[in-house]
Amino acid sequence: MTKLKFNFTHYDLKQQRAGVTIEITLSAVANVRLMTDNNFQLYKEAMKHQFVGGVARKSPIRLVIPQSSHWHVVVDMEGHHGHSESSIRIVETAAPPRFQSAS
Repeated sequence: MTKLKFNFTHYDLKQQRAGVTIEITLSAVANVRLMTDNNFQLYKEAMKHQFVGGVARKSPIRLVIPQSSHWHVVVDMEGHHGHSESSIRIVETAAPPRFQSAS
């Protein structure tokens, strides 16, 4: 099994619902990948995987969970020099308005 040849920072977001926004703060240009649990396993094995995100040239960046599932965020420096410190927070989306019945 092939393993990655570079370090990465991993955030396990657990189960998240579609529409939740994730905000990632970086100290330098880095790759930011939001991926499902299955894709994260493929990523760790250096296999083809799918993700939302890419090269983050500004900070903070926001990514939206596209579907309800178990999600991970990875920050790595593949193709970049140096190191980037990172932090992450979940930005709750506004709840849809609740309709009240007229009495």
